[in-house]
Amino acid sequence: MYKILIIEDDEIIREELKLLLSNAGYSVECIADFDDVIGQVKADGPDLILLDVNLPGQDGYRLCTSIRSFTATPILFITGRNTAMDELQALTLGGDDFISKPYNIPVMLARISLLLKKGKGNGQPDYVEYRGVKLKPVAGTLLFDCKEAELTKTELKILYVLFTRPGKIVSRLDLIEYLWDNGIHMDDNTLSVNMMRIRGKLRELGLDNFIQTKRGMGYKI
Repeated sequence: MYKILIIEDDEIIREELKLLLSNAGYSVECIADFDDVIGQVKADGPDLILLDVNLPGQDGYRLCTSIRSFTATPILFITGRNTAMDELQALTLGGDDFISKPYNIPVMLARISLLLKKGKGNGQPDYVEYRGVKLKPVAGTLLFDCKEAELTKTELKILYVLFTRPGKIVSRLDLIEYLWDNGIHMDDNTLSVNMMRIRGKLRELGLDNFIQTKRGMGYKI
């Protein structure tokens, strides 16, 4: 029987999820004391984690990063936040899927089943790839033609946004807001400096014009 761990501070929602998942045939544990969430995750050893974003102490995004440091157990975010940037942030930090509240029960159960079928230890992909270029979020590197470049945290996050929207223009404002939400204080000039450094690393890998600038609009790959 699969074990699911619920990390949710709203008692009503927590108990509702526990009853729902128990009736669906899962073994369910809940965290109600948020003083040592990581210790409880390690002790429970779940097959899947349901994680809220707005939690006392560390928020769900930071907890996800901490959990990813020692396990690839699938993480499904269930949260009242519902913007595209919220979803992107959850996936960037190691989440496997994202559902907004109020959730559709059949859809949520289907996604849980799909994540569990992937198997424990096959949570987050090792890399994102576009046109033969591999971005490795966990390692913080960029790989092309057997050559690898180290990335700073800011460079990695900028590239991740572009890699997850291939062929689409990402505005400078969207990038700045995304970085700000991730705790990186960025202005327009600093963004330009980081883009210049990223392009320099791409050139070292033999990639000229991999990132295109659309004047007055933003960037795209």
